[in-house]
Amino acid sequence: MDKLLVSPAPHIHTKESTKGIMLDVIIALVPAVLVSLYLAGISAFLVLAVSVTGCVLIEHLIAKYLMKKETTVRDLSAVVTGLLLALNLPVSAPWWMVLIGCVVAIGIAKMTFGGLGHNLFNPALVARVFLLVSFPVQMTNWALSNGMFSPENPLIPGFLLGVQGQLPDALSGATPLGLVKEGISLGLTPQALINQEGLTYGKLFLGHMSGSMGEASGVALLIGFVYLLVRKVIKPIIPIAILVTVALFSGILYWVNPAQFADPLFHLLTGGLLIGAFFMATDYVTSPMSPLGMIIFGVGIGVVTVIIRVWGAYPEGMSFAILFMNAWVPLINKIKPFPYQKEVSRG
Repeated sequence: MDKLLVSPAPHIHTKESTKGIMLDVIIALVPAVLVSLYLAGISAFLVLAVSVTGCVLIEHLIAKYLMKKETTVRDLSAVVTGLLLALNLPVSAPWWMVLIGCVVAIGIAKMTFGGLGHNLFNPALVARVFLLVSFPVQMTNWALSNGMFSPENPLIPGFLLGVQGQLPDALSGATPLGLVKEGISLGLTPQALINQEGLTYGKLFLGHMSGSMGEASGVALLIGFVYLLVRKVIKPIIPIAILVTVALFSGILYWVNPAQFADPLFHLLTGGLLIGAFFMATDYVTSPMSPLGMIIFGVGIGVVTVIIRVWGAYPEGMSFAILFMNAWVPLINKIKPFPYQKEVSRG
């Protein structure tokens, strides 16, 4: 007689489908996408279009012709990966680099492991880090055009060629974290640099700062996060653990030496921390299942992020931190819930 294999509890019965969950994530990302289109114009639209189309097409081709199975693009997970990848790229990213990111995200980080539900690492972040290491110049060439309906929008041929000189009146430069890190190395204080560059908390929260498209507006990301919570798509444990850890760790450093370290609120509003905490770290497949595991996961991301930002070579550390903690998830999932660790008295 064949053995009957039963997976361990919990067994959840729900009307939610993968497609429904992915659709909710897409809706939650709409505010961030709209802000990116408003700030960066046609450049943002092209990056988004190439990324989403590329991810969907590559997943379809791999599923149908390499894995010889029914296409999986109908569950919308490829669309979500494409959106997240685009929001983790600069608007000046050339089309060919975006396509390489799609191949890495879908072909290597997702389908190689067997598709949705089997990947160990977040596909969009794997692609972002690969591109950052492989093309550091293009990945740190931040630019914002004058808006989607501006007559000074960049020409499409210029973008397709990846020529930054075709971006008239573009704003380019280091990210806020990059400016602070560079200024500290020159002997300037973080607060002086923040004041000098006009990086007010209001501007950081509302948008219009250099960085990837997903860093553009904290308020847009917060709206999406609230939507996911209301729809019960995600739990707030991981984001809260990340934000609290980053605030406490950076707050201690700021309290010890404010002339050397930036304040906690600055860390929370910069470097893609919010999009990482709300949309990347909460990925069902690559995050822990238990509440205790989620806390450990979030605290780990927060600690590693601050360590990389303060003492690492890169000013932003969120992507590396999430991928680092993704690797620990299988081990974290082995931690038993507290009630099952108690010995049952027999009397």
